[in-house]
Amino acid sequence: MSLVAKNVFAAALFAATAMSSTAVNAETLFGALSKAYQLNSTLNYSRAGVRVTDENVPIAKSGFRPTIGASGNIDYTSSERTLGSARLTTGSFGVQIDQMLFDGFQTRNNVRAAEAQVRASVESLRNDEQNTLFDAASAYMDVIRDRRIAVLTEQNLQFLTEQARAARSRFEVGEGTRTDVAQADASRSAAVAQLAAARAQAQASEATYQQIVGDAPGKLQPGQPLAKMLPKSMDQAVAMAAGEHPAIIAMEYLVDAAGFTVKSTEGRLLPQVSASAGVSRSYQNTEGLPGVGTGTDGTFNSASVGATLTIPIYTGGRTSAQVRQSKESLGQARIQVDVTRDTVRQAVVSAWTQYVAARESVTANTEQVAAQQLALNGVIEERNVGQRTTLDVLDAQADVIAAQIDLASAQRDVVVASYAIVQSMGALSAERLGLQVAVHRPQEHYNAVKDKWGGLRTPDGR
Repeated sequence: MSLVAKNVFAAALFAATAMSSTAVNAETLFGALSKAYQLNSTLNYSRAGVRVTDENVPIAKSGFRPTIGASGNIDYTSSERTLGSARLTTGSFGVQIDQMLFDGFQTRNNVRAAEAQVRASVESLRNDEQNTLFDAASAYMDVIRDRRIAVLTEQNLQFLTEQARAARSRFEVGEGTRTDVAQADASRSAAVAQLAAARAQAQASEATYQQIVGDAPGKLQPGQPLAKMLPKSMDQAVAMAAGEHPAIIAMEYLVDAAGFTVKSTEGRLLPQVSASAGVSRSYQNTEGLPGVGTGTDGTFNSASVGATLTIPIYTGGRTSAQVRQSKESLGQARIQVDVTRDTVRQAVVSAWTQYVAARESVTANTEQVAAQQLALNGVIEERNVGQRTTLDVLDAQADVIAAQIDLASAQRDVVVASYAIVQSMGALSAERLGLQVAVHRPQEHYNAVKDKWGGLRTPDGR
């Protein structure tokens, strides 16, 4: 068995032993996705944004409800006169209730628009969850690939170091040339730089992983593609995406919201009727000169009930412009639905073609690695009997490393492309993946606040 073959066998044996002892403690791809689902800061920010949007519904519903206000005042006046001083104390307290009876259906349409916006925000959150899970899967596979490249580059450096030592030994006994030594040293120096770059890239990928997943990557198990979740054809994937992708559904809800906003704006041109009722008590007391104000001192109660009709006739063109503006916004939202559909379709086709290409690349690169390794072994044996030069060995080794790096990249691309297909279809969710997490339910917060009449605390107690 050649030296290279022995080294490869020893490396494989070491890797198998290490894997068997650490597989239990190694992180899995689904485990990383579960952490990202719970810990990702950007995703938690999006969830908070949905809770903010939820409050638009009770804000809109407040237009159906009365407003109650209380007011009170007290005044004290003192004056000096020739016959003496006078002091006047007055005060009042009142409560008034105002109720909108008809506002041109503005409140009703505002509520419907707010509800549509909530549904759109929930679908946008689903899309953000998909993007986060995909980014986590991509970051996971990037770490595995870049760590593998760093290991391969380190093994290449060890091989080239041995080749440089062997070239120097042959030169010392007169079997080689100074050129062989220089070529071996140059290749080794280049490998040192490549190893530094590979390690830096691996560290950068680990930092990205921690940013997305929320935890530093430890030992990672190999990832597997989502083959069982993939449809049979690209056309089927496109059809599923058109009907299920949350980005498209969110835009359709925003079209509904824009339509209700048009109706609400048009309602400003209709008559409005409001009612009010109030009670008040006033107090007056005069002290000082005899007979001054004594006939009017005391407490007075009053009550009032009334209705107001407001008919807008001309508002300087402001309301008309707002109606036109809202209609243009509705048209823009409808166009955005088409834009989103086109974007989703492009993402499906791109992910599908990348997946097919990556699978073929894995097969081809696997065969290439085996062939290049066999060729390297042959070149080394031929060099040992004088039929090849050191440069031939170095070139063959470079081909082996390049093929191994290409294989590691292709293996990563297969897994990532499979996740990209499922994401572009709108099916990359915690439920469908079967992640061991408490699934976030935005409907719970919405149900807790949609009919609230008051209260300053959020449903979670803040």
